[in-house]
Amino acid sequence: MIKYPNRSSYKAYLMLEKRLSAHSVEAYLHDVQKLAEFLEIKGKAFEVKAIKNEDLHSFIQYLSEMGMFASSQARVISGIKSYFNYLLLEELINADPTSDLETPRQHRSLPDVLNIMEINSLLDGIDLSKPEGVRSKAILEMLYGCGLRVSELVSLKVSDINIAEEYLHVIGKGNKERIIPIGAQALKYTLIYLNQVRVHLHIKRGNEDFIFLNRLGTKLSRISVFTMIKALAAHVGLSKSISPHTFRHSYATHLVEGGADLRAVQEMLGHSSITTTEIYTHLDRDYLKEVVTQYHPRS
Repeated sequence: MIKYPNRSSYKAYLMLEKRLSAHSVEAYLHDVQKLAEFLEIKGKAFEVKAIKNEDLHSFIQYLSEMGMFASSQARVISGIKSYFNYLLLEELINADPTSDLETPRQHRSLPDVLNIMEINSLLDGIDLSKPEGVRSKAILEMLYGCGLRVSELVSLKVSDINIAEEYLHVIGKGNKERIIPIGAQALKYTLIYLNQVRVHLHIKRGNEDFIFLNRLGTKLSRISVFTMIKALAAHVGLSKSISPHTFRHSYATHLVEGGADLRAVQEMLGHSSITTTEIYTHLDRDYLKEVVTQYHPRS
C-alpha cells in the first residue's frame, strides 16, 4: 500500500474530532489512498504542498473514465476535501487545492438542526457558577449567534471584536476575511467571560490575543469544544447527536426561516457559492402552504 503524508494523524482526527465510525474512517483513508495511487500512475510524488487543483481535476476525470458512478465520485471527492481541510487546519498547507473542486450534482441531505427550545435547553443547562461554565456560555452564544465554524471560533482574537460597532472580523476557509454582526447575547457573554474569567488566567506567551483559552492559559483546542458540547448534550438529556457545526447549521436555518435574504446569509457564513447556502431553504411545509393560501389570488 502506498503511504501518504500524515495518514496516522489524519486518522486520529477523523476518530476523535469528526467522531466517525471505524467503517467511515477507513473509507476516508481509502479515498486519499485512491489519490495517492493515481499520482503514482502519473509518475508524481504525493507532496501535499505540490498538489494543484489541476491534479485533482485530472483525478476526478480518471474516476469518471474508470466508470465510477456520480454518487461514488462524490463520496471520494468528499474524502479528499476532508483530508486537505485537515491539512489546512493543522497549517500543513497554505492553500486548499480543493476549494473550487465541484462534485457531481447529488441530492443534498439536510443537516441536523436544533430548534429554539433545544438551544435554550443547552444554554440553560450550563452552570454559570463555574469559570468553565461562563466560557461555555460564551462559546455557545458565539457559535449560534454568529454561525462560526469551530476552527474560526478557537482562532478568534480579542482584536477581532469591534465592541462599539458590534461586529466580528473572521478569517475563514482559504484565509478569506468576512465581517459578521455579533448578536447581543453573544457579545454580552463574551465580554463577561473576558472581564470575569479570562482576566484571571496566567496567559502563556503567544496566546495573549486569543479569546478562548484553557486553564493553562493557551489557545483552546477544537477537540475541547467538541467534548464540552457532547457533555452538555448528555447533561440536559438531548438525544440528538450534535457538534459545534450543528449550531452553525441552526444559525443559518433560523435566519432563512425568519426571512433573511439568502445572499446575506451566504456572506455571513462565508460560502463561496450560493448553491451551498441554498440547503438552508428547507422551510416548514405548513408555513409554505400558509403563505400560498394567504397571498395567492387563486387560493
